Amino acid sequence: MIYDVAVVGAGIVGSSIARELSRYDIKICLIEKENDVSCGTSKANSGIIHAGYDPEPGTLMAKFNVEGCAMFEKLSQELHFDYKRVGSLVVGFSEEDMQHVQKLYERGKKNGVPDLRILSQDELRKFEPQIGEDALGALYAPTAGIISPYQATWAIAENAVQNGVKLFLQAEVHSIEQKDSLFLLNTGKGLIQCRYLVNAAGLYSDRVSAMAGGRSFAIKPKSGEYCLLDSNCRNLANHVLFQTPSAAGKGVLVTPTVDGNILIGPSAGDNSSREDTATTREGQALILEKGSKTISGIPVRNIINSFCGNRAIAFNKDENGAVTERIGDFIVEQDAKVKNLFQAAGIASPGLTAAPAIAVYMCGLLKKAGLEMKENRDFVPVRKGIKKFSTASAEDKYHLIEENPLYGRIICRCEMITEAEIVAATHSVIGATDLDGVKRRTRSGMGRCQGGFCSPRITEIISRELGIPMTAVTKNGGYSYILCDKTREN
Repeated sequence: MIYDVAVVGAGIVGSSIARELSRYDIKICLIEKENDVSCGTSKANSGIIHAGYDPEPGTLMAKFNVEGCAMFEKLSQELHFDYKRVGSLVVGFSEEDMQHVQKLYERGKKNGVPDLRILSQDELRKFEPQIGEDALGALYAPTAGIISPYQATWAIAENAVQNGVKLFLQAEVHSIEQKDSLFLLNTGKGLIQCRYLVNAAGLYSDRVSAMAGGRSFAIKPKSGEYCLLDSNCRNLANHVLFQTPSAAGKGVLVTPTVDGNILIGPSAGDNSSREDTATTREGQALILEKGSKTISGIPVRNIINSFCGNRAIAFNKDENGAVTERIGDFIVEQDAKVKNLFQAAGIASPGLTAAPAIAVYMCGLLKKAGLEMKENRDFVPVRKGIKKFSTASAEDKYHLIEENPLYGRIICRCEMITEAEIVAATHSVIGATDLDGVKRRTRSGMGRCQGGFCSPRITEIISRELGIPMTAVTKNGGYSYILCDKTREN
């Protein structure tokens, strides 16, 4: 088959572009090198829907941030993923900080961010009783929100597939050729041909661009470490709490998550490896030290998990291929060197927020370039997720168990995840095939014990539902097997 459009990369940006394209009567495929969607930057970030006061006015970053922020509430309702508009506060701890808060307020106004205002010290303490004692005031942005980034990516990608997008997993692109106005992509799943190619490959977008003969740039990963507090600490923060930003980024934040935890981070370290997501003693100490300025007395005994994600920072290259200055904006464009190649690269923060707006813009670029885009009259914007037992009312829990007795079997006690939810995760449109896939879809294993009790049972369920031996079940694909052999005969 020859696809009209192939999108490389099934993170939040690539999945959003694929879904937006599925509104039209064209043949689309979404190509991902991992064994699941949302396995790169999209699974390990702050989950913040930024209001849009931080980017420089006039940039694509500012445009897509504000537009994307306004789209998420409807998107979450259509696609059944968790979203809360909790608002954000940029907290100032000195007069110099408060001058910067004023600059952010003025920049936000230029960017079109609605309802911004600056809070006094007394107003701030009413908003956040646990705020650090040195806090003087804050910029309040009520339109900011929080999501689960991997849950949202999965929902968006599933809806794209429901609307006809072909998803290729474990299909790393090894080379790209051009022949007779077609792109020929040699992948881990064989040859894929398309007329238009969209590069949304995140940390590897520079390599995809180079393979296609397109714009020359370099991606230099920047690592960000986080720590996660147990849900019994949920009262520490009511809003997304930022400190005033520096040249390294937006700084360490303290934020509630949509699941009731408290998240602290990220650090901002240069990383030589795109695959290295190890946490460090130094990184964890740094984010706790900086986070304690925002919320004093962080209960470190309640840290239940630490993790690290890499962000795709784009840099220019000179004519000799040497890396030069950082590119100060998103790369979202039709490539100037290669016809019908389109770039969605260098999508660092606020890329999560910007993703749905980038998708709309990309469709406009493709149409302008000559792609015939007739309305797909069969497009269905609604995708139903997995019914959650933990948040259901007592009456709804009764009905869920009555309809499906597997809802009466609690597998993950910490998060109250039932067998019915785990089974549904393995059989959904983009079904989970490993423990981390089930975890991202259901939250099983994300509680205080971090899967210590439920992982063996989930391994059994995956084995049963997918019809594979228990020794073939992995944590996250590849050779990450949970079990190696039987210890005894039945």
